[in-house]
Parts: sequence; structure tokens; C-alpha cells
Amino acid sequence: MNLAILLFVILATTAGSIAGNSPSIDKRVYQTRRINQQPLTLDGKLEDAVWQSVAWLGDFTQWEPNDGAKPSEETSFKVLYDDNNLYVGVRAYDSAPDKIARRVTRRDRFDGDWVEINIDSYFDHRTAFSFTVNAAGVKGDEAISNDGDNWDGDWDPVWFAEVDVDSLGWTAELRIPLSQLRFGNQADQVWGMQVQRRLFRKDERSLWQYIPRNSPGWVSYFGELRGLKNIKPARRIEVLPYAVSDVRRLPSEDGNPFATGRESNISGGLDAKIGLGSDLTLDVAVNPDFGQVEADPSEVNLTAFETFFAEKRPFFIEGQSILDYRIMGGDGGFANDRLFYSRRIGRTPQHEPDLGDAEYSTQPDNTSIVAAAKLTGKTQSGWSIGLLDAVTEKETAQIDLNGARREEIVEPRTNYLIGRTQKDFNNGNTSFGGIFTAMNRDLSVDHLQFLNRAAYSGGFDFRHQWQNKTYNLNIKTAVSQIRGSREAIADAQQASQRYYQRPDADYVTLDTTRTSLSGHGGMISVGRGGNGKLRGSLGMMWRSPGLELNDLGFLRQADRAMQWSWLGYNQNTPFSIFRNLRMNFNQWRGRNFGGETVFAGGNVNGGGQFKNHWRFWTGIGREGSFLSTSELRGGPALKQPGQWNWWYNASSDQRKAFQVGLGGSNSWADQGGSRRHNFRFWLNLRPKNEIQIRINPFYTFRKDDLQYIDTIENSAARDRFIFGQLNQKTFGITIRLDYSITPDLSVQYYGQPFISAGSYSQFKSITKPRANQYSARFHRFGDSEVVPEETDGDKELRFLSDPEGPIDATVGFPDFSFREFRSNLVVRWEYKPGSTVFLVWTQERTGDDDNGRFSATDSFDQLFSDDATNVFLLKVSRWFSL
Repeated sequence: MNLAILLFVILATTAGSIAGNSPSIDKRVYQTRRINQQPLTLDGKLEDAVWQSVAWLGDFTQWEPNDGAKPSEETSFKVLYDDNNLYVGVRAYDSAPDKIARRVTRRDRFDGDWVEINIDSYFDHRTAFSFTVNAAGVKGDEAISNDGDNWDGDWDPVWFAEVDVDSLGWTAELRIPLSQLRFGNQADQVWGMQVQRRLFRKDERSLWQYIPRNSPGWVSYFGELRGLKNIKPARRIEVLPYAVSDVRRLPSEDGNPFATGRESNISGGLDAKIGLGSDLTLDVAVNPDFGQVEADPSEVNLTAFETFFAEKRPFFIEGQSILDYRIMGGDGGFANDRLFYSRRIGRTPQHEPDLGDAEYSTQPDNTSIVAAAKLTGKTQSGWSIGLLDAVTEKETAQIDLNGARREEIVEPRTNYLIGRTQKDFNNGNTSFGGIFTAMNRDLSVDHLQFLNRAAYSGGFDFRHQWQNKTYNLNIKTAVSQIRGSREAIADAQQASQRYYQRPDADYVTLDTTRTSLSGHGGMISVGRGGNGKLRGSLGMMWRSPGLELNDLGFLRQADRAMQWSWLGYNQNTPFSIFRNLRMNFNQWRGRNFGGETVFAGGNVNGGGQFKNHWRFWTGIGREGSFLSTSELRGGPALKQPGQWNWWYNASSDQRKAFQVGLGGSNSWADQGGSRRHNFRFWLNLRPKNEIQIRINPFYTFRKDDLQYIDTIENSAARDRFIFGQLNQKTFGITIRLDYSITPDLSVQYYGQPFISAGSYSQFKSITKPRANQYSARFHRFGDSEVVPEETDGDKELRFLSDPEGPIDATVGFPDFSFREFRSNLVVRWEYKPGSTVFLVWTQERTGDDDNGRFSATDSFDQLFSDDATNVFLLKVSRWFSL
């Protein structure tokens, strides 16, 4: 803690001399004009006579790389409007028109030369809507929130743009329906506005309203758009019905009536957007389908914790910023903790039936979402609102015994509710908000009583900035309560997040009679941003032992309190051999609620971009010896050796048609010889403007001297915690191919072959988990104390004895060799604005054995000989605006 305080004192006392004062910016104003004729002919040429009714406005200022300098090429724009649309015309002058980068990609890729307008139609100085078009006519759009800290690229409004290239450079013409914006009922509107341009070949960006690079905000510094008179918020009703047909080809199995090798299905659903006044939008999804969504990457997880996977389903990611309530602090494995984790909705069923000898079963891979509704927006008085409710259907397994069928519920009908509100004060410098979540399951059958019947969480957050947004204070809190049967609450107490059963955790008590569990958590930080080179923060976070969020949120580990500090230095203007350079210093220390220090460490990292446009980043970190309260899976805490970490990456000029990069991470433990080395390489090819190929091979070698295998319970009156030395090798290749035939018609391919093999040796039993000497923490089994066996074709290890007495028990043979191939081919055609056709082919192959041998060639041969599951899907949707 003393180091953290020292860092912050340095930050506070040197900020004035090193960082300078926060910016004082003269606001620019653009005066627009209404047109009363028919809508403009949108062709990108800006030749309609009505464009002459307003003046060009230019005088852009370079933002990157030379902050505040004159841009290499001039840019001018005009803005008009009518009752239904906002029109934007941009002239991007270019002295070398033949060098304009016209890259054709899918929507929201922001590649090549582009121009962009950001519109703060709420005029709240916190949120805005962004519309981008590149020189090939590819559109991009984002919803901006938190004064530019969040850019939601999954927001996809319906708007129109055309471009043209001529001898002076290129031009863009945009038509943005007012129905896609949110604004009040004032007769005379004032909106915040920013226009920017990217000159791709020079990797240069310039702004109409100059905002210094190190400014502590974005939207709050916008210029103003004036002259908007008597426009009315449009009635907003958008309906998107769709139909889906899919055919599955699966491996067949003799005697299994469910594994016939073929399945087919036809279904339909509806998405809708309904404007509730001028401020709020109601999104509704009935029987949603996400068959076009890319699969998660492959992994082998040998930890006690769940892996966090990012959300990819459009309904949940669009507008998600208002519902994003994270209680992270620093990192240390806590960065993903949040009260709402949308992947809980539609999750994999959590129960599998116990089958008899001659029984077969089939059950859904995911829970069906019957309906979901989401209300989002921001009122004219400054209240941001987010409300989501979803209902998932009861799912059943079909079980067959010689033709006789029965059903068993594997996931109950469940309701999920999330409510979030936040209010801005003091010109956006202060905000206060809260969140509430609720999950309720219909547990009408006994075999599902291991699930929580109900789970509730809530919290409030406070943010304040002062001295022209130079300093900030952030507070977030969380409380939770789960309710259920004695079995469910006992399971929660003994879960990997808390392990109440640990014999050395005298500050918590495992109570198997409880029917509820409550907890709390939060974070507090104070920091300096501002317009300067020096920034930093100091903070703390906590998670009480009873905090539980995993029914509707995500929590990696409770029973933690952590302090952290960060000091950063940014040089954003070119100097010496650099275009920009950043350095960071981090420190952290964590305790459990018993007052024991369980981890501590720090790192130094930095990087930037050279003047030849190559990029690099590297860092070195130190973690001290630590107490792992999860390594023994409910046993006492295990003292683990400290380690050194080093990571790096470098990449070539991203503007080029041929790009390469490499990176890696390494760690070395102080004792035991444990180490980990990861290496990755990437190749990016663009043989034509329409085609992009990305190949990313990766390889990891891991040697862990103490890898958990199993627990032999109550052997000679003491549990034996069996460990071994793991040698694991992992190799994979991620391949992506994008072919954008036009901005509205594209083909995308994703494929990843993945193999991982691990072999165990030097088996051990933990004896004195907190011993100061590393070798005293365990007994290493000799050859006469552990022998391999095979029963009915299953390999096992029999542990006979150790110095404390006989064991005579077996554990499963731990060696493994896992292989998996996942691929996804998607043809997307937006045949009308907002209306799409998806043609999807998905393939998955999976295989494993227990030989523990790593051979890339043999494993790939086996992988592509394994049976494949193929899914062919056709999805057609049609957008209607009513």
C-alpha cells in the first residue's frame, strides 16, 4: 500500500508541470438550413442545386499523428435537413486521387480512407451517434456513450450513403433518417457535432472541431450544429420478421434411435423496434435465432474456474453499454466480473439424465429463448434507462429404452430481469445510477433442486469529474442474494468461487441447513486523466465470501479485497523515431477476508508506433509467492512460488497489403521448474481491395510442477490431494477469409483446427501446503507407490501408500490428447436496407484419447478423419418501417 500511495503522490505533485492544464477549446458552430423540395438524389456527386444554399465549412485540424498541426489534405462539408432526414455532404480533397484507399469490407470495418460525422442529438455532452463511410461506399456506425469511452459498433441503424471519386479527391453524400436519431421536442434544436477524416496512406486523422489528443473527453468537446427548426421526432416502428431453415448432418450410431445422421428444422421469429416517445426504444425478440453467430474458440480448461466468453448474439450486444455494470478493479482475473452476463440467457442445459444400460438420450445444446424485450434510451432530463426481460423455455431430454420413450427436464423455465438507470448532473461531470437483476426458475421437479430457485443482485454507482475533467472519482457497489434448497445453497458455499469447506478458512462456516446466501462487493478509485502526458489511478475492490453473481452475472472468485495503483505516461506527438509512445507502471496486492495476503505483484509495460508505422509492445512483471485457495479444490490453501512474466508483440505497417506480426508471453516460477511459453504469429494479406486473408498460428508449451489431478477422500482419515507434473503442448491455427463482393454482399469464413496434449509424471500428494520450503509441501510418490491399471478398457492410476499410511485407491488416468476443428462459412446479402439473407455452413469435428502424446501431423490427420457435424442454414429477414 505504501508504494501505491507514493505513486499517487508523485502523480498529484508532478501533474501540473508534466501534464499541463486541461484544454480550453473554442467551440465551432455550423449553421444548417432546411430544404423543402423532394429528398436529394443520393449519388455521392453533390451536384443537386440545393447544396448551394449552404456554405462549405472546413479548416480541419490534424489529430493524429501531429496533434494540432495542419492536415496534409483539406476537407470541407455541408449539412442540410428536411422533415425526415439529415443530409451530409463531404468533399475530401486529395492531391493524389489514384492513391485513395478504396477497400471493400463488411459493415463496421472502418478500413481505407473514410469520413465520419458524430451527432450528439440529445445534446447531453455524453452520448452521440456516429456515421462513417469509406471511399468504397462501405458504411460503419456506432453508438457513443460515456463521453467517448464506449463505442458500440453493434448498433446498426438504417441509413444511406454514396461516394464518388474525381480529379479533386473524393466525395461522400449521406442521408440519415431522423427516425434513427434521438432528440427532444424543442422548436429550435442545438446538437453537438464532430466531423473527422482519415487519410489512410498517411495514417492521418483530422477533425473539424479540434480536440487535443489527451483530452479527458470526446462528446463534451464537440462543436455545435444549429439551425434545426421545427423538426419532430418520427414515429419509430420497425419490424423484422424472419424465417430459418436448417439441415444437420451428424455422425450416426448403430442402435441409437436419436443418432440417425440427419436432422432438419423450419422455424421463424420476429424482431421489432418501437419508439416510445422521442427518448426510449423498445426492442422485442420473439423466438430469436442466432445460427449465423460464430462459434467460441476451442480451449482446454484445467482450472477450477469457468472461462469467460464474449457475447456475439446481436440482440444482446446492441445497446449493451447501459446494461454493462462491471465491478472490476485492476485486473488479476477480476476484469470480467459483472452483474449482468447476457450469455446466461439461453445457456447450455445444466442437467444430464442418468441413463440405464440400454438407454439413449438426446437434449438441446442450448436453452430456447421464448421472448425477450429490451427498453433503452435517455430522457431529456438526463436519465439513461435500460430494462431487459427474457423468458427461456423449459427444456427436456428425450430418453429411449427399446422404443419406449420418456422425457426428463434438463433446464427449467426461467425468467431473467435486468433494470439499470443512470442520471447525469453538472454538465455531464457527475452521474449517479443503480442496477437491479433478478433470476427466477420454475423448480417443480426434485432432480433440479441443485439449482438456485432465485437470484437477486443490485448496486449503485457514482462518478464525479472536476477541474475541467482532470480528476475523477468512481464508486461502484454490489449486493447479491441467492435462494434455493439446502442442496443448492450448500453447493454454492462449496463452489470454486468461495470454498467455505476449506479447513483453514476459520472466518467462514459451511452451513448445510441454509436456504439463502448473501454477499457484497464493489470498487472505489480516484484518478487523474486530463489533457496531459501523465495519468494514473489508485483504487481498491472487494468481493465478500458470500457474493454470488453467476446465475445472471459473472464472478470468477469471491473472498477477495485488492488494492491497486497505476501510473501512465503518454507521448502522442512524433519525436525521435516514434510516432507515439506509452508507458505504464502497475502495482497490486490482494487479501482474503481472513486478513491473509494471497497475492501481490506489479509490472512495467510500454510500447507504441515507430515512424515507419510498425507497432510494438512489451512488458515485464513480477508476482510474489502467493496462497491459492482454489488449487486443492476445497482443501487448505496452497502456497505457490512467485514468478517472473515477460510478454511482447510487434506488427508491421497495417496500411500495407502484406502485414506480419508476432507476439508471445512467458513465465518462469521461482521454484519447481514450472514455466509457460506462448508464441503466436499472424499474417494479413489483401491481394485485392475486396479480399482479406488472416492466418494466425499459435503454440503454447506449459510445464506445471503442481497440477491438480484429483482428490482421494477420507483415505486413512485424511484426504489425499493428488498432483502431478504436467507437460502440455497446444497448437492451433485461426484462419479468416473475408470477400466483400460489394458493401452489401459478402462471404466470410472462419476456421480453427486446435490440438492439445498433456502428459503427467512425478505424481505427488500435498502434505504441508503452507510449508516455507517448496519441497516440504508435498510427498513425491515412488514407482512402488503408484501403479497404472486398466479395467474394462479404462486406464487408471492406483495409489498404494505414502509415508502417512496405506491409500489403495484409484484415480482416472490423467493424460489427454484433445483435438477439435470448428469452422463457419457465412454468405450475407443485404438485399434491401435492413433486410438480409444469410446462408451458413458450420462444421465441427472433435476427438480425444488418453495417450498424452503431442504430434501435430498425426493429430491433424486424426482430426480430419473424425466424424463431422455439418449444419446448413438459410435465414431470410425483411425490414419494415411502419
